[in-house]
Amino acid sequence: MAMAVFRREGRRLLPSIAAHPIAPIRSPLSSDQEEGPLGVRSISTQVVRNRMKSVKNIQKITKAMKMVAASKLRAVQGRAENSRGLWQPFTALLGDNPSIDVKKSVVVTLSSDKGLCGGINSTVVKVSRALYKLNAGPEKDVKFVIVGEKAKAIMFRDSKNDISLTVTELNKNPLNYAQVSVLADDILKNVEFDALRIVYNKFHSVVAFLPTVATVLSPEIIEKESEVGGKLGELDSYEIEGGETKGEILQNLAEFQFSCVMFNAVLENACSEMGARMSAMDSSSRNAGEMLDRLTLTYNRTRQASITTELIEIISGASALEAAK
Repeated sequence: MAMAVFRREGRRLLPSIAAHPIAPIRSPLSSDQEEGPLGVRSISTQVVRNRMKSVKNIQKITKAMKMVAASKLRAVQGRAENSRGLWQPFTALLGDNPSIDVKKSVVVTLSSDKGLCGGINSTVVKVSRALYKLNAGPEKDVKFVIVGEKAKAIMFRDSKNDISLTVTELNKNPLNYAQVSVLADDILKNVEFDALRIVYNKFHSVVAFLPTVATVLSPEIIEKESEVGGKLGELDSYEIEGGETKGEILQNLAEFQFSCVMFNAVLENACSEMGARMSAMDSSSRNAGEMLDRLTLTYNRTRQASITTELIEIISGASALEAAK
């Protein structure tokens, strides 16, 4: 009797229910626009698709940057290897003594203008600061000459008062000896020094570079060291032709040595920058690929969970309608 009453009441209420149909309820997992609430282990497929699209775009950029760096490296590497023959005769003649004790030292730090090239810039900055601590003293003066935007940004934080000259956008145009010699001439005119210490990254391979310090002495220090003896004492064994004095010849040698060492250092540093950028972009591309695989797996799981939930809702609804009959 109770079931008969329930059926009569159901038939009586059926027109009013049909007048206001209930919208079908969809699972949050099947929605393409909304995320699940905080704490719920679900995610919108649209959100995952957007993330996958972003990662794919980043991967395309990193691969393109790797190809560009490889192209630039091939163009600069041969010139860097050939430039090593410029400064080696000066090293054989005048030597390279980074531990020499002088009153006025200038540390020339070579870095890049752009980032995304690993730790080459932080490495030369660390070496430059170590040289500053080693050569600083109560009666000693140490100054910096910064070449490159990245080293400039780092050194300006705590060594702004010790910076004599900054040069940026050196690699904006293809590097040549005339351009670097103008830079070397500007440095010689703007700083007073007994020893110039050039800090740069020497290129070994795409994945290996070595922080290197090259020392160029002033003509006065060279003459003083030659009088004391040692390796520089061999300068007196050479004959001087022409009307120039020994001091004038040493002046010319020191200036030419500095320009040649700077030219080689700039090219070596550019090679190291491109090699480090290639390695960094290759690692970034691989990381993007791994992230894309994880996101694809998450997307497939979310989509399967959404389909399973909808099937469960359809079957449950059909079972409820069947039971109501």
